[in-house]
Amino acid sequence: MQTALQYAAHHFDRFVDELIELLRIPSISTDPAYAGEVRRCAMAVADHLRMAGFEIVEVMDTGGHPIVYAERIEDPALPTVLVYGHYDVQPPDPLELWTSPPFEPTIRNGRLFARGSSDDKGQMFLHIKMAEAYLQGSGRLPVNLKFLIEGEEESGSKNLRPFIETHRDLLRADAVMISDTSMFAPGIPSITYGLRGLAYVQVELTGPSRDLHSGMFGGAIENPINVLARLIAGLHDARHRVTIPGFYDAVRPLTADERATFAALPFDEAAWKAAVRVAATRTEAGYSALEGISARPTLDVNGIWGGYQGEGAKTVLPARAGAKISMRLVPDQSPADVVQMLHAYFMAHVPPTMTLTFKDLHGGKPVLVDTTQPAMQAAARALHDTYGKQPFFTREGGSIPVVADFKELLGIDTVLMGFGLDDDAIHSPDESFGLDRYRQGILASIRFAHYFSA
Repeated sequence: MQTALQYAAHHFDRFVDELIELLRIPSISTDPAYAGEVRRCAMAVADHLRMAGFEIVEVMDTGGHPIVYAERIEDPALPTVLVYGHYDVQPPDPLELWTSPPFEPTIRNGRLFARGSSDDKGQMFLHIKMAEAYLQGSGRLPVNLKFLIEGEEESGSKNLRPFIETHRDLLRADAVMISDTSMFAPGIPSITYGLRGLAYVQVELTGPSRDLHSGMFGGAIENPINVLARLIAGLHDARHRVTIPGFYDAVRPLTADERATFAALPFDEAAWKAAVRVAATRTEAGYSALEGISARPTLDVNGIWGGYQGEGAKTVLPARAGAKISMRLVPDQSPADVVQMLHAYFMAHVPPTMTLTFKDLHGGKPVLVDTTQPAMQAAARALHDTYGKQPFFTREGGSIPVVADFKELLGIDTVLMGFGLDDDAIHSPDESFGLDRYRQGILASIRFAHYFSA
């Protein structure tokens, strides 16, 4: 381990330069116009794995963007770690809000600014650098190591689960390592043991066959925007609880120990509110803000449309109105069940003047990981030795559906050892990743492999 740590320290400046080159590639998976760039990025990741010392490296085609796979089996008697990450990125829009261009990586005040720097190229790449530090430093890994790096995470991972189903034997491992989450706070390491699931739908109401003059028809023809607004408003009650019948039936309550752990975390609510510039929080009655954003189910409208959106006035009674709605789920809620409940709510409340179109777009199951299992304890020790303090075990409000897939299809748990921060602005303009956390992530990954081998 010491040789690998020394190698990483000696070559860190090069590690930064190589990450910068990877970030220059606009691997935007959701836009077909960038398909060539996504493939170019996959090839670049494969090249870095080969340069690290992996002899088995494949860029494997799927029904969409390719998956990069690599493996190094040192000894069948050693434990095997499967590292998952993604090389695709979110679209950078709106471009005018970036201080520097999103695909021209720039270092300012110790941060590397570029689209994908934190989510997830920087966090994925640090594990490749861990492998290089061992293989080029001492010629041997302390564990068997496999990499599964996909190119569709930011566009729904449509082909990932079928890939895992087809390649179960190839992906067999003792634990999965993912760095696509955040630390609790600057300098405060944490390991995520719980993730919320996701259910995402689109609803659309159609009234008249065309847009109508609101003076000639208003008062006799019902407005789809008015109806949709009324239905959406009815999805929460005064206690900010979701009103869908059955929504909470399968929710696993927080235990007294879990609530005590949340209360003990160093969460600065005032600073958190200031960071997003809100004067007050709005939480489900009876729960703290921290519990609300990480361990309770939610329902939010992510987009809404209908009628005239241009400058000035146009007195139109629109023919259609629509919305996109997401629900974050907790154990033991089922995305399919919750989508059915929401559909039933709309069907029960849509008036006869409207036609409802309801689409289930995608979802993922919630996850809880046993914190006492060996991989989690090895990660905790690695973070302790890297930061000089004991990490917290936390739950996170986001969703990584593949974690549930790994458990269901391969029977293995996932260590979520992330190095992001809330102010990394992932999915937003001026996304960044601290170079200190990039360095610490590499060192922690090196230590994890060593401790897990024991």
